[in-house]
Amino acid sequence: MAKPIIAIVGRPNVGKSTLFNKLTGKMIAIVEDTPGVTRDRIYHEIEWNGREMLLVDTGGIEPKTDDMMLKHMRMQAQIAIESADVIVFMTDVTTGLTANDRDICTMLLKSRKPLVLAVNKCDRVGDLPYEFYEFYELGVEGEPIPLSSTHGSGTGDLLDRVVELCPEFTEEEEYDDDAIKVAFIGKPNAGKSSIINRFLGEDRLIVSDVAGTTRDAIDTEVENEHGKFVFIDTAGIRRNAKIDSKIEHYSVLRAKAAVERADVCVLMVDATQGVTEQDERIAGIAHESGKPSIIVINKWDLVEKDSKTVDKFTQDVYEHLSYMTYAPVIFVSALTGQRTGKLFEFIKYVHEQSLLRVSTGMLNDVLNDATARVQPPSDKGRRLKIYYMTQSSVAPPTFVIFCNSVELFHFSYQRYLENQIRSVFGFKGTPIKIIIRQKGDQSV
Repeated sequence: MAKPIIAIVGRPNVGKSTLFNKLTGKMIAIVEDTPGVTRDRIYHEIEWNGREMLLVDTGGIEPKTDDMMLKHMRMQAQIAIESADVIVFMTDVTTGLTANDRDICTMLLKSRKPLVLAVNKCDRVGDLPYEFYEFYELGVEGEPIPLSSTHGSGTGDLLDRVVELCPEFTEEEEYDDDAIKVAFIGKPNAGKSSIINRFLGEDRLIVSDVAGTTRDAIDTEVENEHGKFVFIDTAGIRRNAKIDSKIEHYSVLRAKAAVERADVCVLMVDATQGVTEQDERIAGIAHESGKPSIIVINKWDLVEKDSKTVDKFTQDVYEHLSYMTYAPVIFVSALTGQRTGKLFEFIKYVHEQSLLRVSTGMLNDVLNDATARVQPPSDKGRRLKIYYMTQSSVAPPTFVIFCNSVELFHFSYQRYLENQIRSVFGFKGTPIKIIIRQKGDQSV
């Protein structure tokens, strides 16, 4: 189920980042008594009354300004507004209703997104200050919610209202159970839309276009000799020299929303640029979400090549994405169609690998052989003893290992056992999760 996106917006220094930190329970956003400190949007998952949401903090909006930094923040906030399912409009009771508040509210009302008006810094216990009632003039549907982002009062009422306004996503019911949902993720202009259009233009396999629940994404159903697929395209904002830095965080946010819905992730990398820091961040989302992945190097037709170019580029990819060496790398050109047809086979293969289940008996044969080859670590005369291993779930394949001491189970030995599992059973293209349990702890 996709998580609704909740954007906190408002002019600078009304307490947006303080509220963000209070709701997430972490000091993630920078808080400083200077307008414009939170220059980029930050997101974090939260849960309220059983509903999971993606909370987005934004820089403050100054509707009319020539300051370049404030223009940057305005663009960030506008992008967050476009992607949001619910908007929390933060104001400040200590300054009262300002002209900028009115301008921002007009912009938010035009978006026609569900809107919650929060009046911050209502810190006094008892009657609300007179200035609070000025905010009724904005005409936002529903009562303004008084709160103190510093002390946390009123935040429960705020989240109750947000949950009421959150849409219910039902995309899982729209597609056949055997359709593989594939998220095409990557930087803007890496070729996500181009490769999908290549598939559809060549084979005319489109069944229907369905407006995706990730706001500006488009889901496309495809059926061919390889099976049924749903392509989730996270493209939509085009690269522009003036807004490169502004769309960077947005592409990560949208990738996260798409990855959550996907069965397989296709990371598109621009061959002319190589693996960048932004590619690493986006790839990390797929890895941490436990999704099987394929690394597609696009625009390969534009690279000068010799007999060693592929090997060198692959090595460079794995050096940057050292946590994803399980993911296969394929070199394509969406423009010419070079090797794009192979992608369907890769998608099916890594999806099947993520659903692979191994019997406990076979796993423990591998475990016994691995521990015989390399002795488990010891510390101060006490040696790690591994009793047995079992697979608890798939997608991602998850293994539970029972031992005498969690503390003795070094990460390096855990990685060794993972490599042994992969060498015998494959699991190509999918991350593996290993859970270490001490004897007597039966929770898995």
